[in-house]
Amino acid sequence: MARPIIALLSDFGSRDHYAGTMKGVALSICPDVTLVDISHDVAPHDILGGALQLVASYRYFPHGTVFLVVVDPGVGSKRRGLAADTGDYRFVAPDNGVLTGVFSEVSPKRIVEITERRYGRPTVSRTFEGRDRFAPAAGWLAKGTRLSALGRPIEAYKTIEIPMPNIEAEVIKGQ
Repeated sequence: MARPIIALLSDFGSRDHYAGTMKGVALSICPDVTLVDISHDVAPHDILGGALQLVASYRYFPHGTVFLVVVDPGVGSKRRGLAADTGDYRFVAPDNGVLTGVFSEVSPKRIVEITERRYGRPTVSRTFEGRDRFAPAAGWLAKGTRLSALGRPIEAYKTIEIPMPNIEAEVIKGQ
């Protein structure tokens, strides 16, 4: 059986402990997991940038990969945490639109709001939910926990507009 994989994408940068701390939490739950960094250099709070990096990379990972995505200008707010299953991949992220690009390509089969406290750290900091809520959820999914165990099912989730290029006869305009 192949080792489980968690792929990480964040706006934490690489100068501080934050990305490494999330990895430690995931490893504490699922010691056999392979951790892969997509990037931790998404511009701070750039949800669109994170969504574009995720949609450009996810399909190149083995089926079954869990994506831990923390690009979150709403840290400390009351926005939800999500865990989603597309059939081939699973995603853990704040409900802020960062999964829009992926979900425009492949519809999620199931989405839950992460509410079950036993699958998080005992104390949840409002300023480091990546460590306390999202990394534990990713670790438990990688370990084989069912998505439905993490929380209650939801239908609606936040999306963002992803600008598309305007293609004309001799010019391509875009962001």
